[in-house]
Amino acid sequence: MGDVTKDQKSINGYEHKLISNLDFEILNYIDGEFKPSQNSETLHNVDPSTGKIYSTLPKSDALDVVFAVKAAKKAFDKWKDLPVEERSKWLNKIADGIENNFEAFAEAESRDTGKPLWLARSLDIPRAIENFRFFASRILNFESKSYEMKSSSGVALSYVQKQPLGVCALITPWNLPLYLLTWKIAPCLAAGNVAVCKPSEITPLTTFLLAKVFQDIGLPKGVCNIVFGLGHDVGEALVSHPGVTAISFTGGTSTGQKIAAIAAPHFKKMSLELGGKNSAIILKDANLKKAVDVCIRSSFLNQGEICLCTERIFIQDEIYDEFKKLFLEEVQKLYVGDRTQEKTFMGPLVSEAHLNKVLSCIDLAKKDKAKILFGGESVPSSDLSPELKNGYYLKPTVMEDLSDCSELQQDEIFGPVVSLRPFKYAHEAVKWANTTPYGLCATLFTQDLTKAHKLASTIDVGTVWINTWLKRDLRVPFGGMKSSGLGREGGDYSLDFFTEAKTICIEY
Repeated sequence: MGDVTKDQKSINGYEHKLISNLDFEILNYIDGEFKPSQNSETLHNVDPSTGKIYSTLPKSDALDVVFAVKAAKKAFDKWKDLPVEERSKWLNKIADGIENNFEAFAEAESRDTGKPLWLARSLDIPRAIENFRFFASRILNFESKSYEMKSSSGVALSYVQKQPLGVCALITPWNLPLYLLTWKIAPCLAAGNVAVCKPSEITPLTTFLLAKVFQDIGLPKGVCNIVFGLGHDVGEALVSHPGVTAISFTGGTSTGQKIAAIAAPHFKKMSLELGGKNSAIILKDANLKKAVDVCIRSSFLNQGEICLCTERIFIQDEIYDEFKKLFLEEVQKLYVGDRTQEKTFMGPLVSEAHLNKVLSCIDLAKKDKAKILFGGESVPSSDLSPELKNGYYLKPTVMEDLSDCSELQQDEIFGPVVSLRPFKYAHEAVKWANTTPYGLCATLFTQDLTKAHKLASTIDVGTVWINTWLKRDLRVPFGGMKSSGLGREGGDYSLDFFTEAKTICIEY
């Protein structure tokens, strides 16, 4: 690793209090060792709260991928042959490592993404721990089925054997870095596979700390490797590598299309969790206060940077004005600013480029004659403390009268921007919800359960929440329809993805 500075020792030692002013080097984790990229090139990691560079990370390329896949393949035979009880113990050790350094992980996740620290503490890090605990338990109860068949020639018994796939490519986005990466690593390793992970280059820090956990607990070398870098350098090399047998990707739809185009001709197994243009439908009999509270969270939690966030709210016309009034009152109360303060609901957006992209969407809405009810602009530097004035802060934005022909009715914004629209009949709202290329999730508010079940069945999405949002039972399938994805993960669906079913038939 070369010379190690005091600050780098601090991050390797999980001293989270120093993360706020670090200048250190993040490294790849290949075959159980921390390594720079083979080309020695680096990228800058920027703190979105201040706009300042605070670490570097490898700008890896195809050669680093070659070494990572080679290490994984070397580790595969021993790892897949471990009894499931042993693999389960390793997952629990990883969970213990995160839990024992909880505050370091929470601070790192908040610092890297800009999300409020309380959110990292309450959502991201607990879910990462839970992902490992859940699959450590579930793999012990993963069942194989058998079938008996009688004929004139005797009795035949067929049984299904679940085999691990081999080297899996796990590619994750920047919005929920540890949460989503562990959602893939845990079932992948539990099922007996080995992994090469490509996290987002924008938010690498908690993945680096996770690698430190792997090393600290003595996870067998090569079982889980991490390569940092740009998508067109690392991601493309990874999905096209002949030694990779399966790809689990979460990210944008356009990137998912590129991955599918590369991988499909080689018949690699794929699970693609992609974007969404999600709707909330509020019927006149809904509990209005609850609908407002849930829609505030679903529209603006994590700065709106969750693929499951609501971008369009359809409200039955009898209650439209009342909902709008209550909703705007609550939006105006949302505090945008210092991620470390408990009162902060929204921190900065993840990068300057993403802030500019969201602002361009708002400008497009204005050109399309949408009415901006609140927000629509960056937070003035005068409203921020001096050290935060160069951060990427955006006011929560609410609009109405967005034209049907506007691109924003179809395209994902992925920021704290939501549009309101009244409807007369429920079937109108369902039609609008379905009239996008996406089909990830929707939220429905009504106190009529018969109507709720009926409407939920007509919305073309992978998940419908009724009178709630972001309730995630790890046992149920998760994924999208249409351009929102391919396949399902979660519980046994994840273990099914990370295994190949083989039928064995014996006659006796």
